Amino acid sequence: MSSETTQITIEALDGLLDREREALLDGDLDQLVVQLEEKEALIKALNGCDDAQGDSLNELQTKVLRNQALLDSALQGIRSVANRMSALHRIRRSLDTYDESGRKTTIESLTERRIEKRA
Repeated sequence: MSSETTQITIEALDGLLDREREALLDGDLDQLVVQLEEKEALIKALNGCDDAQGDSLNELQTKVLRNQALLDSALQGIRSVANRMSALHRIRRSLDTYDESGRKTTIESLTERRIEKRA
């Protein structure tokens, strides 16, 4: 691959990493899926370059690590929300109480939740 083609690939990946960061900050996870194929192709092309410059690659690595930290935080937030929703669902179905000796007792909800539809 020529030096010019390598530079174009580096610049394309640099721009993509900036757009990926914006998508992460905006919470636009669908955009990440759209960008994934392009990102994989650019990284594959860059891996085939023998004349890639170290400074440019260091800048790309910094951006990749930054985006990875953002992605990890987004995933942690999604897991937290899922756990909270699960806990709320569990609370609606039962009630945990403790007797005077500290033993836990679970009281299951006897009410059936239904939605009444009216015309």
